[in-house]
Amino acid sequence: MRCITDFHLHSKYSRACSKELTLPNIARACERKGIHLVGTSDITHPAWRAHISDELELAGNGVYQLTGDRSRTRFILSTEISCIYKRGGNVRRVHHIFLFPDLVSVDRFIAALEKRGCNLKADGRPILGIDSEELLKIALECSPEILCIPAHAWTPWFSVFGSQSGFDSLTECFGDMAPHIFAIETGLSSDPPMNRKVSSLDNMLLVSNSDAHSLDKLGREANVFRMNEPSYSELRRILAEKDRSAFIETIEFFPEEGKYHADGHRQCAFWCEPGETKKRKGICPVCGKPLTVGVLHRVSALADREESAAFVPASVPHRYIIPLAELLGQMLGVGPSSKKVRTAYDALVSDGRTEFGVLLDMSAEDIRALAGHAISDAISAMREGRVIRTPGYDGAYGRIRVSLPEAPKQSNLAI
Repeated sequence: MRCITDFHLHSKYSRACSKELTLPNIARACERKGIHLVGTSDITHPAWRAHISDELELAGNGVYQLTGDRSRTRFILSTEISCIYKRGGNVRRVHHIFLFPDLVSVDRFIAALEKRGCNLKADGRPILGIDSEELLKIALECSPEILCIPAHAWTPWFSVFGSQSGFDSLTECFGDMAPHIFAIETGLSSDPPMNRKVSSLDNMLLVSNSDAHSLDKLGREANVFRMNEPSYSELRRILAEKDRSAFIETIEFFPEEGKYHADGHRQCAFWCEPGETKKRKGICPVCGKPLTVGVLHRVSALADREESAAFVPASVPHRYIIPLAELLGQMLGVGPSSKKVRTAYDALVSDGRTEFGVLLDMSAEDIRALAGHAISDAISAMREGRVIRTPGYDGAYGRIRVSLPEAPKQSNLAI
């Protein structure tokens, strides 16, 4: 069975996140997206932990379902944790994804953090003054089956390799605990080819997740595994053993769309690539202040290869997508949240069809018969990488548009 997973997202208890992010709503959104296994998110927050007890029941193999099995969606216990601490004379800000085999290990972890005086009530993604190495030790003392994955590993402000607050290697960050890190999350602003320029990551799996703060952002990046059925132990085995036969692929944003891809200043509406930043000695030409160094620049700084390695032991295939609402918005000449787009989206994602199925699997002929030449041609262009890229920078998302040879043809969809 092909199992599409997204295990990094948030709940309504995280800052700047939608109040619609409840477990039943997440389950329904995953059904439309085509996600089989999704993270619970924010599991250390007391109100969300209670919501999990109210809404979920064990389906088996470390995987949970809505009570009464009222959805096909399966859940894996997860959270993101922000660590802010001082190491080597510098303030470090590193975000981590934790995955748990069962609620017993979750509650042990919560108790261990509360014993250290951590405030878990303030935010669904708690901010802890605990060193990353120490936090991983705490987790594994609660259960050796817990997984820790550095989140959005390259973003400037809050990541293991971040230009503003990170480290130059996993060993520098996690010390003796580094062998327990089996994968890193590439984040929206980088992709596998960028990461594969850094040879120290050759034995590290690269995973991709949405980091969704709202329902519509679920699955904007995802992982595809081969499993007989969703299973925590099997997921852990695949990552720990780096089983490339069972890790089919990752589904990726075009990295330029990520909001920290290039260098720049959002307030000054100025961006540039690493070479230009170096020529300008890191200074914004508009305001004269230091530019925010983006992911492309940071990867280049740590890279020891000009190009991605031809073969890397832990490498798996990947495919790029543009979210369906964004594609429809371009074709219809309106915003992705507009009523026109929602109507067209609902027509495409119906009768058992999912967004991933339409974007990745459905034949061009079938899309054309359902939605017309314009949308079929746009999806084909996306699959072939025929896109126009305007990069994101300093917290502003980039823009990816499909490149079509002529004006869009009429759609068959009722809009």
